[in-house]
Amino acid sequence: MNDRPARAAASTSTSTATSISAAAPNFSVEDLDRLTGWRFETLYPDYAQGHAVTRVLHDDASGQQHVQVVETARFGRMLLLDGVVQTAEADEHIYHEMLAHTPILAHGAARRVLIIGGGDGGMLREVRRHASVKSITMVEIDESVVTFCKRHLPSLSDGAFDDPRLKLVIDDAAAFVKRSRKTFDVIIADRPDPIGPGAALFARSFYENCKARLAEGGVLVTQNGVPFMQPDELHEDMAIFSEIFVDAACYLAAVPTYSGGFMAFGWGSDNPSLRKVSEKRLRKRMEKTGLETRYYTPAVHKAAFALPRAIEQLLPPRR
Repeated sequence: MNDRPARAAASTSTSTATSISAAAPNFSVEDLDRLTGWRFETLYPDYAQGHAVTRVLHDDASGQQHVQVVETARFGRMLLLDGVVQTAEADEHIYHEMLAHTPILAHGAARRVLIIGGGDGGMLREVRRHASVKSITMVEIDESVVTFCKRHLPSLSDGAFDDPRLKLVIDDAAAFVKRSRKTFDVIIADRPDPIGPGAALFARSFYENCKARLAEGGVLVTQNGVPFMQPDELHEDMAIFSEIFVDAACYLAAVPTYSGGFMAFGWGSDNPSLRKVSEKRLRKRMEKTGLETRYYTPAVHKAAFALPRAIEQLLPPRR
């Protein structure tokens, strides 16, 4: 992509955004978007991050969600659902690698993987890189997300939707895990934030049903937001995890798109040995798969479970 217009937009839009900052409370987010040429995320009522937009590629509010794909100056193409940033080309690999490779390599023998959400295809792209995985089920509530991401964000899926191991299910994921009788070695909840339709994917019943779908020794991992900005989300989820699973924990990654500090990922399993796999063994497993990554390494895998004190205090006491 030509980056000259992007740099120009970054400099001019910055001055525009600064000049109206004092009046910002008098504007809606949509007004700010229109006046500045930026996209301001609407996840928090008292905090916003903005991205200089060079081109709007898709904007459709006719379906279950308001779907936007924009080209930004710093992060490349970006997907927003209901005004909230979901993924961006520049750093999506961090999120997808850590949420996919961490549980699969820790398990060491995962054959069946369930992806909840992930309509952009990035999680599927990383899961399919494991030849040992024989079956991938992906449950996405909105088929239009898959369709337009294949068109406007093709680098995320990178042909993954054509993998013969994939079974794509268009359904509500909470209903799917309640109704299904299949079991999985790894379940990856690549879910949105707990607003709108996504709220059902943070309920205790959802986690209980996910556990029922885990094969013996399996593991559930979840997207749990940014603890500095969303402490209650992590605290409440980890309290439930600690009651449901023998081994409940969280691990971290720094994803620039998700502003406010580290992003947290929940971890739930009845097999405590999965988190005790040595760095040496993880390295051997990774070498065997032939994985080449941009963020994940066995050393990062192990270090990700070492939590800063402020985040550690959001978790229930160890049993």
